[in-house]
Amino acid sequence: MKKTLLTLTLCGFTFLAKSQNASVEKSIYGIQTGVLGVWAHKEAKLSNQIAFRAEAGMDAGFWGGSFYPNNGYLITPVIRLEPRWYYNLDKRISKSRNITGNSGNFLALQASYHPNWFVISNYDNVEIANQISIIPTWGIKRNIGNSFTYETGIGIGYRYIFAKSVGYLENEGETILNLHVRIGYRF
Repeated sequence: MKKTLLTLTLCGFTFLAKSQNASVEKSIYGIQTGVLGVWAHKEAKLSNQIAFRAEAGMDAGFWGGSFYPNNGYLITPVIRLEPRWYYNLDKRISKSRNITGNSGNFLALQASYHPNWFVISNYDNVEIANQISIIPTWGIKRNIGNSFTYETGIGIGYRYIFAKSVGYLENEGETILNLHVRIGYRF
């Protein structure tokens, strides 16, 4: 009888261990850089698979053409808010893969605001119009060692440009592509 009870108890612990769900971390801070900018972010846990990411940074852009005598660049501030659903955390755990720092695949709804606060450029008096965008995005986030991460994502969404604020006749909306590759450090 004691052997049967011991066996059932051990099997019960096994089932309890299997029933635990993987979860995003309670809070993550970090910085990231990519080809076109640098950003600081915080991710906060909303549920076991959903985190809310707030990000502030500097986006960059390049242009060229016949209107300007030389190629140009600009760097401007951006604020992003996005809920992220990390949908494969349980699968990564079952394959003994790391989920530290919310390492996994995600779906996000990225909302961005580019304010016309200031612009850093190789041309004088360059302005950008205030603009907002909403972009559904699919991405992956992985760890490199203990504190470094890399992230990539792609999405297609909508951008609205408040062009009247900088002297144009009409505001305009357009389809926009989000394609990002970033490397970062997690604190």
